[in-house]
Amino acid sequence: MINLELTAEEILRYLQEVELPERRSGALGDVADEIMRYGAFVGSSVECHPYLQRAMDHGRRYIDSLEKSGKAVPNGRIIVAETLTGPKGRFTRNWHAPRGGLWGCLLHANTLTPRSTMLLSLAVGIAACEAVRLEIGGNKTFLRWVNDVLIEGVKVAGFLIESYTGPRWGEQFHLVGFGINVNNRDFPGELRDIATSLRNRVAKEIDLKGFSLNFIAKLAWNIGLLYFVEARQTEWLQEDSSFSHPIIERWKELSDIVGQKVVFGHDVINSPQYSAVITGISPDGGLQMTLDDGSVVTEHSGEIRFCV
Repeated sequence: MINLELTAEEILRYLQEVELPERRSGALGDVADEIMRYGAFVGSSVECHPYLQRAMDHGRRYIDSLEKSGKAVPNGRIIVAETLTGPKGRFTRNWHAPRGGLWGCLLHANTLTPRSTMLLSLAVGIAACEAVRLEIGGNKTFLRWVNDVLIEGVKVAGFLIESYTGPRWGEQFHLVGFGINVNNRDFPGELRDIATSLRNRVAKEIDLKGFSLNFIAKLAWNIGLLYFVEARQTEWLQEDSSFSHPIIERWKELSDIVGQKVVFGHDVINSPQYSAVITGISPDGGLQMTLDDGSVVTEHSGEIRFCV
């Protein structure tokens, strides 16, 4: 039996009846309908499972199966599972994914330019942070570069984006893996001090289906915004442009990392490289930092941990 049942029809209805009216009243209200049209492919097909070993591996098999049979892969397909039995994060780190959380992946057929693709990770984090803030209220939820979502400094959500090329047509896909601790309460010993869930923070059961619709709708909006800017703000495509991308600006609003001392590394847990103070985010999503010797660097991949 599957307790988390989502359908494409429910997602579309939520986009039209809940998310879009909210966006129309915001800063981009005059173009909200167009932005949502660009992002409406997200969740246009859905599959739900009681369990999977790893949602991203399932996504690869799904792409392979359709292409080998001569069929097109539906862009924006959402794959969710109530439990993942073999989840992996960056560098094959274990990810705890028991019943009660939101676990899965999005299949994104990549038609973005390379410059916009660099902001996809930020857009995914924004969507989750917005969804968490709407659920628990207050301003204690922030983003840590690239897209970890923290509540009072403790991680509640994380994402992993992997590229995959279809075996027959050579089409490039992004497998956008997501893991959000919603109602799961217990964590293994190594995660107990660094991870939390929404339920633990508000001391009550969260409507998992409602939260899932909320997150997917915000994912559709923020990915739609990437396509909208490409179509309407062509100056963004010029590397020396001074155009301020709304994804960058929104990410800054949802993060408190500027001025914080961090340790940086491409595998920061096992191979920390250096410590630095964060000074900002570059126009293309890179992390800007000042090292202890005063030199300035910008990193476009890797990860950070805050210094205690």
